[in-house]
Amino acid sequence: MTGAWVIFLAYVLDRCIGDPRWIPHPVIGMGKGISALERMIRSRVNTDAGLKKAGILFPLLIAGGAFAATWGLLFLLGMIHPVLAVAAEIVLIATTIASKGLRDAGMEVYRHLKQQDWPAARRSLSMIVGRDTAHLDEPEVVRGTVETVAENIVDAIVSPLFYALIGGAPLAMAYRAVNTLDSMVGYKNDKYLHLGWASARLDDWANWIPARATALLLIVGAWVLKLDAKGAARMVARDARLHPSPNSGFPESAVAGALGIRLGGHNVYHGVASFRAYMGKATRPMEAEDIVRTTRLMFWSAGSFVVLCFLVTLSVWLTGGTLLWQ
Repeated sequence: MTGAWVIFLAYVLDRCIGDPRWIPHPVIGMGKGISALERMIRSRVNTDAGLKKAGILFPLLIAGGAFAATWGLLFLLGMIHPVLAVAAEIVLIATTIASKGLRDAGMEVYRHLKQQDWPAARRSLSMIVGRDTAHLDEPEVVRGTVETVAENIVDAIVSPLFYALIGGAPLAMAYRAVNTLDSMVGYKNDKYLHLGWASARLDDWANWIPARATALLLIVGAWVLKLDAKGAARMVARDARLHPSPNSGFPESAVAGALGIRLGGHNVYHGVASFRAYMGKATRPMEAEDIVRTTRLMFWSAGSFVVLCFLVTLSVWLTGGTLLWQ
């Protein structure tokens, strides 16, 4: 049952203290490594075909390096004392999830909206989305916040816990590296179309199962929280695959259906307008309280997944098996 307790304690640690700014975060190191590798590749390769081949180096060196470094650290600590390795495992897994950070970011926007401080709300939103926020009205600020929290239930909570269950802190850290790669080089634009293709594809694959599991958890959570569970299920079936991402549409459509609102629509990125497929059906206008409702759904789905980790570990233990990292 060690695996379940480690995951539980890691989740509790993140939910209680999050990522204190005075503690160096592994993602910062990953980001520096990605930037250095990109500079090295671009200084040596200048053709599309060459960049596409070189793009494979990102997952191999960054994600593979994160896995190896984490495994090596835990091995060395285990040689000193097993308790040190377990404690480090808990802390390292906690750094791969961001339940408190995601909640705090969403609630900061919510507080500004309740105070009717629209400029502050837009600034806070701009810290968690890539779209232009300077001229958004209140419903659009709410939409951007709800979409971000919903989408990141997968990336920031369920996926890292899923990989922690399978392969402990090394695999959870490798997933965080893959997700960081996607956020830095996984864009389908002129700059990264060839160089970042492998990172983007791997991120899609890595989130495939967790995204669909999250949608199911959100549907059940909507029922528990007395929201529209049937609407959530209908919107997942109808709209999830309309999203440009093969995974993000599942949590977004589930949240939209549960709340009875419509997500998606027109966004502006660096002055360029784009349209994202609608998720859900608008049964009422969006309001600031939808941010709070989405946060509750996030915590319910996260907590439920931790319980599922316990059940999986228990079933493996009862059948005499073992998880890969135990």
